[in-house]
Formats: sequence, structure tokens, C-alpha cells
Amino acid sequence: MVDTGFASFDTMVDKANRLLKDIERANGWPKERRKQSYAALRAVLHGLRDRLPVDGAAHFGAQLPILIRGIYYDGWKPAETPVKLSVEEFYQRVREEFPYAVDGGIERVVDSVLDALQLHISEGEWKHLKSLLPNSLAAVLP
Repeated sequence: MVDTGFASFDTMVDKANRLLKDIERANGWPKERRKQSYAALRAVLHGLRDRLPVDGAAHFGAQLPILIRGIYYDGWKPAETPVKLSVEEFYQRVREEFPYAVDGGIERVVDSVLDALQLHISEGEWKHLKSLLPNSLAAVLP
């Protein structure tokens, strides 16, 4: 656990690190690839955020750990959402934001991030998230 000298900050950093570690574990990445797990998380979060209706995006964002919430909202333009994306376009969008080459392709990266996120979001909220997405994209979520 990180020691910032302020318990609330320590908890926020710890929660963010656990999520990144879950992504790394799913992909078999060592801790030295933390920038890669961060980039994967950021790209998937932004793809989801921009596909959701504004109210749904805000509701989902409120469920995220605080530091992750900042990543999620970074650069958001609510007036330009939702962006209609097919599953293929969603993967392409994530690929454009994720600058690393990985085994298994972008689909594996997306799956690992979604699996890790699901561990940190309540079951009810996860179901609500899926209900806000078109069926084809909701099917990508675990």
C-alpha cells in the first residue's frame, strides 16, 4: 500500500493500483508494464463513456474509484455524446487510444479491462451499464 501520509489518498491509490494489477494479471504483464495497463484502462473507459448517454455515463462514472473516475472523465465532451459505435468501431476506437502491440489483439485487451472493471463495480451497476448499451456492444461485456 502507498503511504501518502493521508489515509484517504492512500486508499484511492490502492484501489487504482488493484485495478491496474488485475489488468496486468489477466494479460500476463509484469508491473513494469504499468503504463500499458493504464493506457488499456483509459482507452476502454473512454470508449464506454462516449458510447453511453450522458446521464448513463455520469451514473457509471460515479461508481468508479475516485482516481479511476478522473481518468474516465478526462477530456469528456458531454455535448458530443453518445457516439454511435458498432462493436468493430468500439474496438477500433480503443485501438487508436492504445498505442501498444499485444498478444491476442485489442479484443483480448478490452476483455481483460472489462473483466477487471467488473470486479470493482457492483453487480447491479454492471447490469445497469449493460442495459444502456446496444445489444451488440453489451454482449462484449462479461
